[in-house]
Amino acid sequence: MALSSPPPSALITTQSSTHLLFPRLLHSHSSLTTALPFPPKPTNQNTHKLSHPSESASDKWRTRVSFFPAFLKKGKDAKTLKEELLEAIAPLDRGADATPEDQQTVDQIARKLEAVNPIREPLKSNLLNGKWELIYTTSSSILQTQRPKFLRSSTNYQAINLDTLRAQNMESWPFFNQVTANLTPLNTRKVAVKFDYFKILGLIPVKAPERARGELEITYLDEEMRLSRGDKGNLFILKMIDPSYQVPV
Repeated sequence: MALSSPPPSALITTQSSTHLLFPRLLHSHSSLTTALPFPPKPTNQNTHKLSHPSESASDKWRTRVSFFPAFLKKGKDAKTLKEELLEAIAPLDRGADATPEDQQTVDQIARKLEAVNPIREPLKSNLLNGKWELIYTTSSSILQTQRPKFLRSSTNYQAINLDTLRAQNMESWPFFNQVTANLTPLNTRKVAVKFDYFKILGLIPVKAPERARGELEITYLDEEMRLSRGDKGNLFILKMIDPSYQVPV
């Protein structure tokens, strides 16, 4: 998940105004091995004239099996979609090197994965708790694409604890900035986010301005991956790295 926050812009945010996953088809073939106990019906040489030309044996067979393709059009499961998603984002440097076409491809796979979300009420699931690493986003402020690469945060993390309704965003080298926030559930998938304190260089506390707020919806969740979408339309893909991590109160 990523939450909106004011500067530092590299924190995982929603970019608010503050910039901050077959059935098997069984065929039974049987043949009659004994003679029918009834005498054969008299044949009528003209019977065939009553049959419609379109009712041949092959036509009737095709009619009976025309439903097969529908049975075979089953969607991909979450495991397959997650593999496709990871493959698609692997060369994109967390999204910094993504072209508009790359972003569209990733978004299409993400939406298919969201459609098979196994956790329909993520804000009631303990799988949300812990420390997550951001592995892809469309947020340019988090990616810091306006900076030279050596001045960009190399890794971004986010931690969430549902028991305290607290969240924390963290940057790695070179600045190690952090921000904490209070969460207010809006439904079983979405939270309002209100940031309270920044820590510049991970040490210097600064009270967040009142405008440092946003919303975040958890659109996919399992024990190893989370997808979220922010109130400005940005996509965030994260992987779990430490389920025991506790956000500072």
